[in-house]
Amino acid sequence: MDRDLAELYDVPTKRLNEQVKRNAERFPIDFAFQLTAEEWKTLKEQGDEPNRSQFATGSQKHRDPRFLPWVFTEHGAIMAATILNSPQAVAMSVYVVRAFVRLRQMLASNKELSRRLNELEKKYDYQFKAVFDAIKQLMIPPEPKRKKIGFNRENES
Repeated sequence: MDRDLAELYDVPTKRLNEQVKRNAERFPIDFAFQLTAEEWKTLKEQGDEPNRSQFATGSQKHRDPRFLPWVFTEHGAIMAATILNSPQAVAMSVYVVRAFVRLRQMLASNKELSRRLNELEKKYDYQFKAVFDAIKQLMIPPEPKRKKIGFNRENES
């Protein structure tokens, strides 16, 4: 969202949105778009809007209710960094580009590994099916373990 990107680039949200409006041709719909009133209402109901006590701190998260927030894709985030002149925006644009390049490399290598595994599976008979199934299971990232909240009777002494 615009406020998160502005915080990341160390500029006020208002300035980020001004620059997006001034450079609208650089932000096609697949780079950035403004939420509808209904989408913004839904986000606020889900807890994405700060509570009233945070407004007193002068947080950048305070939003004039007349203006709907902007949302940026990875390309929009990079484009926003190019139109902002803060040192933080320049540094973050380099960081963001490197992060997305690394992510794409990881995805590509995983696809290549999957493709090769499928080729081997086709080449060899069913005797190795259990081995291939085990390897495929190892390629699936584990779900993060969640710590249980509340009273746990098992730990009672």
